[in-house]
Amino acid sequence: MDHLDKLSETHLYSLRTLKTPGVGRTVAKVLIVITLIFIIFLFLPWQQNIRGKGKLTALNPKNRPQMVQSAIAGRISSWNIIEGDYVNNGDTLLTITEIKDKFFDPNLIFRMEEQLEAKQNSRDAKSDKIIALKNQIKALRKALTAKTSQAENKLTQASLKLEADSLEFVAEKVNYENASSVFSRNKNRFEAGNITLTKFQEIESKFQMSAAKVLKAENEWLQRKADLANAELELTSIEADYTDKISKAQSNLNETISGLNETMGEISKMENELSNVRIRKEQYQIIAPQSGYVVKVIKVGIGETIKEGDAVATILPESNDKAVEMYVKAMDIPLIQTGKKVRVQFDGWPALQFSGWPNVSVGTFGGVVAIIDRVQSKNGMFRIIVKPDPDDEDWPEQLRLGSGIKGWVMLNNVPIWYEIWRQMNGFPPTIYEDENPENEIGK
Repeated sequence: MDHLDKLSETHLYSLRTLKTPGVGRTVAKVLIVITLIFIIFLFLPWQQNIRGKGKLTALNPKNRPQMVQSAIAGRISSWNIIEGDYVNNGDTLLTITEIKDKFFDPNLIFRMEEQLEAKQNSRDAKSDKIIALKNQIKALRKALTAKTSQAENKLTQASLKLEADSLEFVAEKVNYENASSVFSRNKNRFEAGNITLTKFQEIESKFQMSAAKVLKAENEWLQRKADLANAELELTSIEADYTDKISKAQSNLNETISGLNETMGEISKMENELSNVRIRKEQYQIIAPQSGYVVKVIKVGIGETIKEGDAVATILPESNDKAVEMYVKAMDIPLIQTGKKVRVQFDGWPALQFSGWPNVSVGTFGGVVAIIDRVQSKNGMFRIIVKPDPDDEDWPEQLRLGSGIKGWVMLNNVPIWYEIWRQMNGFPPTIYEDENPENEIGK
């Protein structure tokens, strides 16, 4: 039987053509193994991620590169540093000179102090004048009270005298009427010869005396009326006179107070200007706001003029504070939360990155999302700040701020076949929600 089989295989052409070549079997086995490996590979876990690019920066704004600006306009007189120097807080970077003509006078501060002193003396004189005017007004008011009281007493006395003289005048009029009646009766008797001439002359004399007394009493009564009118006029005159004096003194007081207020305003303005000039003198030396390295000098020429707010140099503070400023697409922002893990690859640093398998990546460093901007940047993307992961390897000390980076914000684990299917369809990464409602409420 064995002999027949060997015969058929060697001498029969049809049997020889149906035999499978050994190389084909090997290739088929390899393809089957590759297919099985690929199928198994599709079920391996893959960590979804969001890619972004950016640069290295500092988390704290005070540790980022900052421009040193000039607060005043001036002309560069001398430089005290060169690029790359380390400066301490308060060190003088450069000195400038004045370019505004109003500050050219070397004795400007002394002259402004003299002007201020003169204004202060004027203020003191006006203050003393105000005190004197107030005392004058008090004295005038006291004098008005005294004079008014005196005039009122005179008015009362004149009124009483007028009343007494009025009564006396009435009495004299009654006496005169009686004397006139006696004189008339005795005149008839004298004409009839019933009384003597001597007796008649005596009666006539009394009648004339009574008439004189009436006239005198009337004159005194009229005089008392005039005295009363004069007393009333004097009282009114005193009030008008002292009121006028007090009004003038009050007007001078108000005018002096107004002048004092204007002087106080001018003094405040001059003190402000003097203080500004003194501070401006201090601005001739531009000093370092904090310790760090001078990385760039912007204004370089001696004699070159600079304006207010012009930057003259850039200082990089000495600090180990490092962070990553990374930009991601707007569609990925809802999937990123603070605290998310990030893998970072620095430009110039050798790395081998498998974005879906961060554990086998080499040369990348761990980070944590610290800040997510609430508005998009000018490039239409959103910025996130990533700080070093305290639970991962420290970032290299050789890194320099501003160098480029690539980053991957790590999300959830899914099978590779799902990730391929998602990428082909353009679906967003999968975000698994917490099934525990209490955790959701806590959030």
